Formats: sequence, structure tokens, C-alpha cells
Amino acid sequence: MIDIDRIRSDFPFLDRRIDGQPVIYLDSANTSQKPRQVIDAMSDFLRDGYAPINRSAYRMAAAATDAYEGARAAIAQFIGAASPDEVVFTRNATEALNMFAQGWTRAHLSAGDAVVLTHMEHHANVVPWQMMAAERGIQLRWIPLTTDGHLDLTDLDRLLDGAKVLSFTAMSNVLGTLNPVRKLCDAAHAAGAIAMVDACQSVPHSVTDVTAMGADLCAFSAHKMLGPSGIGALW
Repeated sequence: MIDIDRIRSDFPFLDRRIDGQPVIYLDSANTSQKPRQVIDAMSDFLRDGYAPINRSAYRMAAAATDAYEGARAAIAQFIGAASPDEVVFTRNATEALNMFAQGWTRAHLSAGDAVVLTHMEHHANVVPWQMMAAERGIQLRWIPLTTDGHLDLTDLDRLLDGAKVLSFTAMSNVLGTLNPVRKLCDAAHAAGAIAMVDACQSVPHSVTDVTAMGADLCAFSAHKMLGPSGIGALW
């Protein structure tokens, strides 16, 4: 059995009362509250360990750098990456998605090239591609939804035919739908496309193994998984 009271005790925010009633927070798919362990770790670093990272060689800076790179190694292990060198820290998942959509696209895609998205994407995985469509003339194709909120994969092979990229969410923040990530990545690769996974919702809620996913890239944010705002990762 889950000890709800013990879990609630980790979150100072939930000690609040509004209009005399205890707080019940239902917006974690948007952003999660922070447990005291995270709050304390950040406070401890700011109070006792703050120093430049990867820019100085004195003891405090070296310790800060070790902590920073240790976090990268922890993230790599958490998502099943082969090496910490595969983890790029960003400001959030939106920036990670933009780095790929706008950086890689400008180097590799031209007018008429196709990118496949789905109708359940967060706007962070739509707007960058719309911008590239306007700028580069790339073609956007869309995987539709079934009436019960799942991806309609009936015409997947046709949609992927000749496509350069399939970019999709592993778990919908609106519908809660869990998508068949490995199946979609394999289909993308069979069509010669790169598979980009928005894993903002799935990483906090399920065991993540980016190698088993079969993805080429994966993006997620700390603020949806009990961490601070202002940092995310691109694998």
C-alpha cells in the first residue's frame, strides 16, 4: 500500500491551507511540486557550495564542477544512456526540442522534405516545426487520433514514406495516452527517418531506457519530475 501521508510530508507546499482547507494539487502534468529533499539540496549548494562550474580550478569550483557533472552522470544512468557525454543540459524540454528542430533542420532539410508529428503533441513540439515549415518550406504530416484518444496508426507507413523526421510524445500531458514508442521508432527507422521523442511526461512516470526505446533523441524537463524550473535535458 502507498503511504500517502508519508509522501505528502515530503512536500512543504502541501502543508498550506487555503480557505481553511488542505491543498490538493492536481496540476503535476503541467509542473510538479518540489519535495523538501530538492529544496534542501538547492539551498545547501547556494549556501555552502556555490562556485563557477568548468571555469576555475580552486577547491570550491572543482567541487561544484564535480557536483554538476555528477548530476549529468546520474541523469544518464536514470534514462539508460550509454554515457554521460550523451546528455546535454538545456533550460527546458522546449529548448531541447528547438535545438533539434531548428538546428538539425537547417543543416539537413530543404523545401519539400517531410516531418511527421501527431495530433496530440504539446505546442513545444509543434511550433518549432511550424517555424521551419515557414522558413524552409518543409512539409508537415500528422498522425491523427482515434475517438478514444490514441494514435491512429492505420496509415503510418504512408505518412512516413519519404519522411526525414518523426517527432512525437511518449505520453500525452492532456490525454494520459501511452504511445507505443518502440513501434513508432522502428517504423521511423524503417522509412529512413530520425525519431525524436518528447518524454516530458513519461520519464517522471515510468522506467525509461532510451536504448530500449530505439529513439535517436529524447527531451525532458526537471520541473515535471520534482526538480527545479530552468533546466532540462536533450539525450
